[in-house]
Amino acid sequence: MREDLAKKKVFLLAGHAQSGKTAFSEAVLFKCGATTRKGASEDATTISDYEEDEKERKSSINLSVLHAEYKGNFLQVIDVPGYLDFIGELVSAARAVDFAVIVVNAAGGVEVGAEKAWEILRKENIPCLFFINKLDKENTNFEKTVEDIRSSLSKNAIPFVSLGSDRAENVLRDKNNPYYGQIIEGVAESNDALLEKYLEGGSIEEEELREALKKSIANSQIFPVLAGSVTHGLGIEVFLDLITEIMPSAGAGILRKVKLGEQELIIEPKVNTALVAQIFKTIIDPFVGQLTIFRVFSGKILSNSEVFNVTKQAKEKMGQVYILQGRQQVPQDAICAGEIGAVAKLKNTSTQDIFSDTSDVIEFSPLEFPLPVYSASVKPKTRQDEDKISAALSRLTSEDPTFRVSRDAQTKELIISGMGELHLNVIIGRMKRRYGANVDLGTPKVPYKETVARSAKVQGKYKKQTGGRGQYGDCWIEIEPLKKGKEFEFVNKIVGGAIPRNFIPSVEKGVKDAMKTGILAGCPVTDVRVILYDGSYHPVDSSDIAFQVAGSMALKKALEEAQSVLLEPIMDVEIVVPGEFTGQVTGDINSRRGRILGMEIKGKNEAVKAQVPLAEMFKYASDLRSVTGGRGNYTMSFSHDEIVPSRITQGIIEAVKKAEHKEQD
Repeated sequence: MREDLAKKKVFLLAGHAQSGKTAFSEAVLFKCGATTRKGASEDATTISDYEEDEKERKSSINLSVLHAEYKGNFLQVIDVPGYLDFIGELVSAARAVDFAVIVVNAAGGVEVGAEKAWEILRKENIPCLFFINKLDKENTNFEKTVEDIRSSLSKNAIPFVSLGSDRAENVLRDKNNPYYGQIIEGVAESNDALLEKYLEGGSIEEEELREALKKSIANSQIFPVLAGSVTHGLGIEVFLDLITEIMPSAGAGILRKVKLGEQELIIEPKVNTALVAQIFKTIIDPFVGQLTIFRVFSGKILSNSEVFNVTKQAKEKMGQVYILQGRQQVPQDAICAGEIGAVAKLKNTSTQDIFSDTSDVIEFSPLEFPLPVYSASVKPKTRQDEDKISAALSRLTSEDPTFRVSRDAQTKELIISGMGELHLNVIIGRMKRRYGANVDLGTPKVPYKETVARSAKVQGKYKKQTGGRGQYGDCWIEIEPLKKGKEFEFVNKIVGGAIPRNFIPSVEKGVKDAMKTGILAGCPVTDVRVILYDGSYHPVDSSDIAFQVAGSMALKKALEEAQSVLLEPIMDVEIVVPGEFTGQVTGDINSRRGRILGMEIKGKNEAVKAQVPLAEMFKYASDLRSVTGGRGNYTMSFSHDEIVPSRITQGIIEAVKKAEHKEQD
């Protein structure tokens, strides 16, 4: 049983897509002897990219957990995707690690994937190390890339390597290296005595420097920069030596805080103490079932034991526990403090749940996943597919917190939402591959509504005689606009028994039924007041159904007389972009019939606040990425309904009629 927490290092690999993260993980495993050959994404032989869609796309889609041993240290690595569509995997992984490695492509410099990773990791206060990769490529420059990191991300990024012709040297063992002074100055914030000794020309022992560095790195005062070429194995040994020497371990690193009732406590990272563990990832395998991946922060979880899920306040029977090597599950007697483990087929758990050995309610700060920004409608290809969709989507939402499913109450469409077009295409592919559910994606219908522009008085009269008892209902109504958001009001002003009291609700029901589809584009009517003020009846032929029909006829006639108009949903939108893209973004918003409400500074970025019709926003996530090189993001929420311009209304009506004819054919 691995009990020495100082010998455990858990870290993640983040960065822009194609920067070499998966190749990095392969190089680490190979160098540590955990594999006998290095796999490659190009030929679908890597350990971490084991899903079929990852092999097809030759890139990571899910986080993957790996492990190796190096000079007596137990290492666990989480390889996370670089594509922004799968940024939720990084958010999940950040909770489970002691530090992060941000891989930067020397050929491209600091790209948007590295920027987003940095932003998320700093929010979680995760110590970081940079690894400049692909320095074997032409036209790459180590010093230039370092300056890019320092100007784009942190001025406290300091090189810890000296690049030779074919290998990198550890600066800690080379005091003549030009970066040695930068390292000493970097630790000065936390160690004045060390700086004074350096300035006075005194000798600084390697062990003395190492301990000072550990503290500075754990406190995120220094961010080491390493370099090499992972495909050629250059820089990997220096990387492994340095992380085992100075990067935070499971026993001395991030102070994990939890709430116990009203108290805030710091988790003591020890094996022989109370259990605190959290689930950070759930995988649903159609053959194995649910695989729950967790990090143990204190205590241990034994195989075939019982733990308490304090989030659900329920006992949970643990089966065999494992450590992971990509897809492979390696059985263990226990998962101890400082380690990532997995267990299959738990019944009551979900991502973010906390395990303990008591029923005391322990709470971590919640993981903040980005809200979905791209939506599509889903339709089954066949009736057989319809039966499979619900179960498939339920399982997929349980393993991906950035994926949402909803049903639009007005349009009746099933809507799926995610982080981008690629994200939803992957989801659809998995529905087909894993669960045999074939679906078509489409653009969601806009939930238009209808209202009136002015008042009108009309008669609705239904009279039918076919021999024997007939049908007779007659009502006069006045329709008028109602304040936005008030939806509907029915006022009974019948006097003198013009319509018997028992038929008044029938008229209202008929009006409400007619309001469900309006007269323009089959949209529901809203924000109207209907006043029933007169009518007539027949003592024999009048009935409930006759007055319902009369009410429905009156409402439709009133909509025509009162100049019915279409309403469209207007969204509050906040777009956060680097300042150099503000002009392009505001111009684009104007072209979408949007109104700019204002701008404000948000850190290094600018936030553009606007109101834009929903109809103009369905493809905005892709367009914004294109305009800003992936550096922009936005949030959107419903604001109000607004009258559709007349020039656009006609197009909407024609499109609805065309769709209706198509369905009839």
